[in-house]
Amino acid sequence: MLNNKEELLKKLTPLQYEVTQHNATERPFSGDYNDHHEIGLYVDVVSGEPLFTSMDKFESGCGWPAFAKPANKHAVAEKPDTSHGMHRIEVRSKEADSHLGHVFNDGPAEKGGLRYCINSAALRFISLADLEQEGYGEYLRLFK
Repeated sequence: MLNNKEELLKKLTPLQYEVTQHNATERPFSGDYNDHHEIGLYVDVVSGEPLFTSMDKFESGCGWPAFAKPANKHAVAEKPDTSHGMHRIEVRSKEADSHLGHVFNDGPAEKGGLRYCINSAALRFISLADLEQEGYGEYLRLFK
């Protein structure tokens, strides 16, 4: 895991760094994965920790990728966020403590009712065809 600022600045784009390390938010409808429909796994851009699958992604119209649930409920941490005069629940990756986005209870009822609204800049996508070679072969079972 990358844990010092210099290493992170070398690995991440300025936007990825600001989002994951300083709780920034990318502009709506600007992220690479907002309108992305390929089958695969979304991982933490900092640590590579598996976070969400395309199987749980849905179109919410919010301007950011939306997921009904994490690929592994133990991969994300949720904490109260009262910034900007709002009451929200922030979502962070457990391993790297990267800021990912927020979770809301206005998702599709048939998918559990949650909407994980996640910054594309906090994610790296690994296509289904590349899971094995990228070291995520154990997650192939999620796509059967």
